[in-house]
Amino acid sequence: MKWERFVRPRAYLPGPVGPAPPAPSPAPARPPPAAALDPGVRLPRARTPRRGPTMAKRSSLFIRIVEGKNLPAKDITGSSDPYCIVKVDHEPIIRTATVWKTLCPFWGEEYQVHLLPTFHSVAFYVMDEDALSRDDVIGKVCLTRDTLATHPKGFSGWAHLTEVDPDEEVQGEIHLRLEVVLGTRACRLRCSVLEARDLAPKDRNGASDPFVRVRYNGRTQETSIVKKSRYPRWNETFEFELEEGAAEALCVEAWDWDLVSRNDFLGKVVFNVQRLRAAQQEEGWFRLQPDQSKSRREEGNLGSLQLEVRLRDEMVLPSGCYQPLVQLLCHEVKLGTQSPGQLILLIEETTSTECRQDVATTLLKLFLGQGLAKDFLDLLFQLELGRTSEANTLFRSNSLASKSMESFLKVAGMRYLHGVLGPIIDRVFEEKKYVELDPSKVEVKDVGCSGLHRPQTEAEVLEQSAQTLRAHLGALLSSLSRSVRACPAVVRATFRQLFRRVRERFPSAQDENVPFIAVTSFLCLRFISPAIMAPKLFHLRERHADARTSRTLLLLAKAVQNVGNMDTPASRAKEAWMEPLQPTVRQGVAQLKDFITKLVDIQEKEELDLQRALSLQAPLVKEGPLFIHRTKGKGPLMSSSFKKLHFSLTTEALSFAKTPSSKKSTLIKLAHIRAAEKVEEKSFGSSHVMQVIYTDDAGRSQTAYLQCKCVNELNQWLSALRKVSINNTGLLGSYHPGVFRGDKWSCCHQRDKTDLGCDKTRSRVTLQEWNDPLDHDLEAQLIYRHLLGVEATLRAL
Repeated sequence: MKWERFVRPRAYLPGPVGPAPPAPSPAPARPPPAAALDPGVRLPRARTPRRGPTMAKRSSLFIRIVEGKNLPAKDITGSSDPYCIVKVDHEPIIRTATVWKTLCPFWGEEYQVHLLPTFHSVAFYVMDEDALSRDDVIGKVCLTRDTLATHPKGFSGWAHLTEVDPDEEVQGEIHLRLEVVLGTRACRLRCSVLEARDLAPKDRNGASDPFVRVRYNGRTQETSIVKKSRYPRWNETFEFELEEGAAEALCVEAWDWDLVSRNDFLGKVVFNVQRLRAAQQEEGWFRLQPDQSKSRREEGNLGSLQLEVRLRDEMVLPSGCYQPLVQLLCHEVKLGTQSPGQLILLIEETTSTECRQDVATTLLKLFLGQGLAKDFLDLLFQLELGRTSEANTLFRSNSLASKSMESFLKVAGMRYLHGVLGPIIDRVFEEKKYVELDPSKVEVKDVGCSGLHRPQTEAEVLEQSAQTLRAHLGALLSSLSRSVRACPAVVRATFRQLFRRVRERFPSAQDENVPFIAVTSFLCLRFISPAIMAPKLFHLRERHADARTSRTLLLLAKAVQNVGNMDTPASRAKEAWMEPLQPTVRQGVAQLKDFITKLVDIQEKEELDLQRALSLQAPLVKEGPLFIHRTKGKGPLMSSSFKKLHFSLTTEALSFAKTPSSKKSTLIKLAHIRAAEKVEEKSFGSSHVMQVIYTDDAGRSQTAYLQCKCVNELNQWLSALRKVSINNTGLLGSYHPGVFRGDKWSCCHQRDKTDLGCDKTRSRVTLQEWNDPLDHDLEAQLIYRHLLGVEATLRAL
């Protein structure tokens, strides 16, 4: 098969897909703008006519926060309770769990953020959580977009934490109009300070009292002070006399006014006056820059943070451009092993270990979108079985089949996992019992009531631990046995195919357990057990387990693995001290085999009926408890006016009910959503409030305010709402981050309720989740880019 047939079809893809080359533009009629040489300054760009198909540039950040070491002690106990906050351009996006009482925390948390290509930096703040006072800032690591762009494979390693300097913690933009006014005797420099947005909150009320100081050639002029606003409007103009040949720069500084203490710096923009004189006029929004004129102090010993951060920019073409590639892949999957093509096999052979999971996930999502996920996995099963001679090595490697099946279970089976495993995990966390089976690790403690303490024997600890684990394992196996009907039809059908293929490949009586072990190698060893050991990473818990709970979970996961391995002698011999669980494990093997037999007993008609019934329901995107407040009248909006309800977001509507099982009432039809954005902290005294702007049935604009319990939950809901409404007509380009209280907006103080928003909407800033809507064009582009990357290898095969 020719390489060009499936990778570089010249007729439909215009060469390698990457950053689009700039469109040719006419020669400028005047010199470049005044701020052209000032790094980081954002200026409005002239629109160039589009040529050819419309392309969309999409950026994403893969972030893995691994661990910290040598952090300073912030508590009187000589320890700290560290967690991380991740900010993109000073906007909090992620909060890790807190790791208690340690100076060397391990998080191991992974996130993927989709964001605008114009972002400037991502910063990691290590914080110390305090129950009675404000959390302490330990230090930060900041990576600019330019830095990440120089690491095509991503930044990976340890980075020293640096001290957080308030004068460098600036954010936001300022709207200026600059003119050089020609006179008969002298020229004058006119600077109009119009407005600013998204300024840093410097006061305890979550706002600032901003004013602007304009400096040129030894003269300083200031605007009025706008109280309690991060979105001030001044509309004030200042003039300076221009001296011929003067090299002085024009400096525009924003400050937060304070009555008693010194004013806080909010950022500045510096302009080259000679360039401005040549341009004569410039207007736009300019990003505020930190004050770096001060000499940096010696870095203290603040410890280090281990990170993995990878920036990915994709130029995604219209769907039609990818159709030949997608059709070729689908044709190969439909024909299975009878296909004369070997594209998927070649992809597997040319994929490195480092990127195999990404390629597997992308392929899986692409075929899910085509309704061919089961067929794709079946093809991979057959390919792997064809090269496997020993049954005990089947699906044990990190092959494309294994990685694709892992991704499939997370995408298609996560809600099922939560239903089966969630109650057991909750019980382990709530009981907080000391559990240990290894005699070499047992800690003997005093037991009994006051005055009657006696040391607990090692045998008693081991027996109580075995009883606790037997109870947890038994509950899990019972929950699994009852869950056949709850398992998604596509998951059952995929396991049916796997079971059949393995039984056909290993038909002898001595291999009768091999088909069952093939199923459990994915269901137990690669799905349930990892979720038990790291419940936060599977969204089963919000916090990491403490040391005691973590040990219980590890022992439970080992027991599940023994059951999944069908209690083979090899698995028993590894850790003989697990012997007290053997009766439950043996019983569990019988339960598990019975469960798998029923699980794979699904006929084609039943599968289609279940899928048809599911297609008639609006898919559930996200659900959970939130607090709601909807504005009515002119009364004050207080946090106490929020009411707790259970919310459900589907692809049709955002609905609520008193409890998860109560009858749901529709709050907002999905097609009516115009924006989903954060609300500034001062509005309700909380930084975890979002607003959903929508139109009612009469076409009037309405706003619902929803309060979350943490920044992660806030961003997860915002992400979900933005993803399901991304194709709505009439999406807003601006919004008010405050509320209309009394007779004005709390953010910008404008008195017209219908006034245009004072900040930009952020509809493209989202967190990737396992249940995200499929993005067919992006998945096709990622496969195409991968093929381009291994072009030389493919040509050599």
